[in-house]
Amino acid sequence: MATTPAPPAAPPKPTWDPRGAEPPLPWLRPTIRIRLTLLYGGMFMIAGILLLSIIYLLAASALRTGNDLPFKLLPGNQITVNGTCPGLSGQMPADVANSALRACFAQQRQHALDNLLTRSLMALVGLSVIAFAFGYAMAGRVLSPLGRITRTARRVAGTDLTRRIELDGPDDELKELADTFDDMLDRLERAFTAQQRFVANASHELRTPLAINRTLLEVHLSDPGAPTELHQLGKTLLATNERSEQLVEGLLLLARSENEIVDRKPVDLAEVASRAIDQARGEAQAKGVEIRGERALAVVQGNGVLLERIALNLVQNAVRYNVPQDGWVSVTTELKDGHAVLVVSNTGPVVPAYEIDNLFEPFRRLRTERTGSDKGVGLGLSIARSVARAHGGRIIAEPREGGGLVMRVTLPV
Repeated sequence: MATTPAPPAAPPKPTWDPRGAEPPLPWLRPTIRIRLTLLYGGMFMIAGILLLSIIYLLAASALRTGNDLPFKLLPGNQITVNGTCPGLSGQMPADVANSALRACFAQQRQHALDNLLTRSLMALVGLSVIAFAFGYAMAGRVLSPLGRITRTARRVAGTDLTRRIELDGPDDELKELADTFDDMLDRLERAFTAQQRFVANASHELRTPLAINRTLLEVHLSDPGAPTELHQLGKTLLATNERSEQLVEGLLLLARSENEIVDRKPVDLAEVASRAIDQARGEAQAKGVEIRGERALAVVQGNGVLLERIALNLVQNAVRYNVPQDGWVSVTTELKDGHAVLVVSNTGPVVPAYEIDNLFEPFRRLRTERTGSDKGVGLGLSIARSVARAHGGRIIAEPREGGGLVMRVTLPV
């Protein structure tokens, strides 16, 4: 009798819950919504009380002004006019005097109302200015943690994963966001550190056997009695071993350059570019490529060895990926808008604009991938981009009209 297979076990639940535990009384939590409600509700109540008080005082003042009598009664039924009503006199008939009094009272009431309206508008404008200024200051105080989170995110975007927000204050939505962001940065830092440590350790472990292979091959090639076929095989294996050594060195440098440069010293990009040109001049002469360009003083704060690697990789790529005849490479440095700029342009094959981003990926080349070329190991531009980012700069590639590329490295001074 066939048995029914048991249902598959449920996958284990993750040990880390980004939502965190719910508080025992969530409605008592000082959330941003409650704080803003209390803040702006209290401000509105205070502004209303002040406005009512001012209107009350202005109305009382207007009533006192409007209640002034235009005449005064004296003993003996004598009337004395005080001059506020020009059309009233003590020697006029009763009907005319009553009409003049009504007109005078109406004029005084209108004057009091106009005065009350003017002063009320002035009080409203003053209170509005004070309310907007106070509201702006309080909103900035409430939202200041968002600015702190944004500044930390910008620093992290510059490959500085050691930054943390560490927000203090009430347990509200902003603190929850900051704590979640810090947890995410911890996990990212551990992941990147583990990745870089693995690449560095693997590269170091691979360098030793490769160095031993190179030594053994060189010893066998130095034997004059070895057969010709063995010499040819040895040269092929030596070239393959050299390519593997370049790959390992590139991986090690790529792992190092992913971190932010801490030990910075003044470095002149013009001197760095000149050294790179001197190292690539022999290969350029062998390929018939002319190297030219003016290099002005451009001093930055950084690591000279890594910056020289940027220039060398760009110059070597410009020499290797060039036209067969009458090719040239232009290397210039300058200071522009507070930044040091290194520009390497060359003649060469036409590069489509949609292929530019692929050139900066490891082991990627134009129209080929992985190890399909003898011009390098495919890490040059990846290393250049990583070094530029570690120095707080960037590298941009643009297709050159007529063929070739324009590589522009921008670094802060």
